[in-house]
Formats: sequence, structure tokens, C-alpha cells
Amino acid sequence: MRGLICGPKQAACGVVLSLWGVIMLSMLGIFFITHSAVLIEDVPFSDSDIHEDSNPPQKLYALYDKVGYNCIIAAAFYLCLGAFSCCQMKLNKRKDYMVH
Repeated sequence: MRGLICGPKQAACGVVLSLWGVIMLSMLGIFFITHSAVLIEDVPFSDSDIHEDSNPPQKLYALYDKVGYNCIIAAAFYLCLGAFSCCQMKLNKRKDYMVH
């Protein structure tokens, strides 16, 4: 069948993994954008970002936002992977229907 790249089990696995990726990365993105204090260890900042800034929290908040937007972008990629996997599942079902 044309366009069929992966089998039914691999497509189902892709759907499950992409669903988890979208949920997890979306939540992380939201928490980073809201500047959650728990995630401070995951923000890539140096001492100069804190000590040499005239308005200290703003540079750190910009880094939080940058990481949050990266998480949202990664969630969008997982969403595309999930859509691709769903299409592969439908193509596999159509192939099984046509064979039987």
C-alpha cells in the first residue's frame, strides 16, 4: 500500500509516546513560562546573568521563557509525530481490510 512506512505495533507505540510527549512537554512549557521556582536548576544561567544585571530577575525570567518556548516547540513536534502515527495506523487498518 502506498505511504505505509511502519507496521501496526510501531504506529501504536508512536501514538502512545507522542501523546505522553505532548502532555509532558506542554506542562513543562507552561511551568517554565510561569517562572516556577522548582525548575530553577533546569534554567541555563551563569553568575554574570544574576550579578551583572541592573534588573536581576528580568534576565532570569527571559531565560525561563526561552526554555518554556523550547518545550512548547518540542511538544508541537511530538504532536506532528502523533498525527503521522495515527495516519499510519489508519493505513494499516485499511490494508488489513483490503487483504481480508
